[in-house]
Amino acid sequence: MSTRSTWNWFLIAAALFAFIVLVERHWRKPPPGPQPVLPGFKPAAVTAVQVYPSGRFEIRAQRIPTPAASTAPSTAGSTWQLTKPVAAPAQGARIEALLGALEQLKPSAPPLTPDRLRDPLKADSEFGLDNPQLTLVLQENGAARHLRFGALSAPGDQVFVRVVGDEHIYAVDARLLALIPRDVAEWRDTTFADVQALHFDRLLLTHAGNVIEFQRESPGAPWRMNRPLRARVNQNRLLEALQQLHALRVAEFVTDDPNADLDAYGLQPADVELTFARGTNILVRLFFGRTNALGHVFARRHGLPGVVALPAEPLIPWRRASFDDFRDRHLIALTPLPAAVEVRGEEPFTLLAQTNGWRITPQTFPIDPAWADEALAALASFEVEFHKNAATEPDLRAAGLMEPARLIRLLAAPPTNGVTNVLAELRFGLTNDQRVLVARADEDSIYALRLADFERLPWAAWQLRDRHPWRFSVEEVARVASRQAGRAREWLRVGTNAWTLAPGSQGFVNSFAVEETVHRLGELAATLWVLRVAADAKPEALAAARQRFGLGPDGLSVTCHLKSGAAHLVEFGNLAPSGYPYAAVTLGGELWVFEFPRALYELVQAYLTPGAASP
Repeated sequence: MSTRSTWNWFLIAAALFAFIVLVERHWRKPPPGPQPVLPGFKPAAVTAVQVYPSGRFEIRAQRIPTPAASTAPSTAGSTWQLTKPVAAPAQGARIEALLGALEQLKPSAPPLTPDRLRDPLKADSEFGLDNPQLTLVLQENGAARHLRFGALSAPGDQVFVRVVGDEHIYAVDARLLALIPRDVAEWRDTTFADVQALHFDRLLLTHAGNVIEFQRESPGAPWRMNRPLRARVNQNRLLEALQQLHALRVAEFVTDDPNADLDAYGLQPADVELTFARGTNILVRLFFGRTNALGHVFARRHGLPGVVALPAEPLIPWRRASFDDFRDRHLIALTPLPAAVEVRGEEPFTLLAQTNGWRITPQTFPIDPAWADEALAALASFEVEFHKNAATEPDLRAAGLMEPARLIRLLAAPPTNGVTNVLAELRFGLTNDQRVLVARADEDSIYALRLADFERLPWAAWQLRDRHPWRFSVEEVARVASRQAGRAREWLRVGTNAWTLAPGSQGFVNSFAVEETVHRLGELAATLWVLRVAADAKPEALAAARQRFGLGPDGLSVTCHLKSGAAHLVEFGNLAPSGYPYAAVTLGGELWVFEFPRALYELVQAYLTPGAASP
């Protein structure tokens, strides 16, 4: 045989081998696996599920199409409702979980056929199917599938099942039994009130004979109180209480008897009643009574049978609250942000919102936008006490609120031609026991604000002046001079981080410390403006102001002389109640007193005083 023939036969053999491998390993159909117990079963087609637990009442759940759903049932367009032994909402997720498991249900071993049974006539008795522990009926497409669940296998991990009309007996995973209820409570929806689905705009809380009514104009709008008085509502507290109510789950279904003695549960009359409404249409009424031995609260819902027990803690805001508990204790809210703020106090002024901050009128000096923002934020954060509700004109007059000495208006737009769009108007009256009485123009209540909070508000434009009296860099400084109690010392800057004492000054110089202290003096920012004395003030007024804050000739003063010839002088006085030292500068011929930063003051004392021993 030639070499060429040998190779041809070798190639043919290789091709046949490859063909066999492909056919055997890849083209051959795999052996069929176990077939579903319920072939062709589709959960979405099921319209009702019935469960017959041995020795117990029938449990029946029916699929209810939602109004938006099509005629074909689907899980997305329907809900589940229990019809037996009680009519009540069902836990749809648990029913759908069972149906999904039945769709995937396959036997754990080959099914038992009549030819494999010792005695087919006694098979049901042998496998516990003549008196099943559970019978399940699935209604679909006008027909019904019946499944009977019999005894467990010897290890207990399988249960024997027969589908009526099928001669096979199947052994399936026993975990399926955990999805089938023995008691209706297992499928009963434990949601007490689906608050988020109600779309209500009125809420009435009846407690101890008193009615509190809340209302809002549209979804997302803030809630207001209409009864027992018109007032603003603490939005966070009300929304949190509603969320807790929505998340509340039934701890126990006490009774489904429609003729139950409600008085025994404190529900006739109820201790607390909540009514949800849209306009004049009542949507849901909830009733809450006394507590049981476990501390749960008996409750019922109008239109649903029986009584349930609920956890008590989420109901505390409704069961123990007075109308004051739901009221907003803040004077204003900064939503929307005002475009202008009018202040009538020590000196009238108006803040106007600009794209880059705030502008103040009628003053011309620069203001600190951060201080303006902080003042508004502080005003919005203050909490008040409720001094008097439903105040009359004599009440307002007695409180000094008819012609208030101090007033703040928040405007939606700058005033134009005398026309103002007022968001809120606050009137401040008399001081009473460290409290300042205050009222809103759009409400008939009188509030009490802490005097300390009241004094934090700016009542003069100068209090909002730019907190930087000057700005200069250390490179611009030629020398620094200080005086105190008749002594003087002067430092000369001779280079970066290089300082020396001027002729006539004695001591040691810490150049790095002096450099840092002077650098910070160039960026000085007042902690708080305390007083402004006008340039045309009488000499005795100026002297009284200086004496009041301990600003005298023997006090410490520091002057930074710049290379340009400008000089910046700061004087130091007594300590303020806050612990910060008072200091003063002269700006535009006016004396400005402020609280000096404490950390910078410690540096000045250590390195820029006539007696400082700077090592």
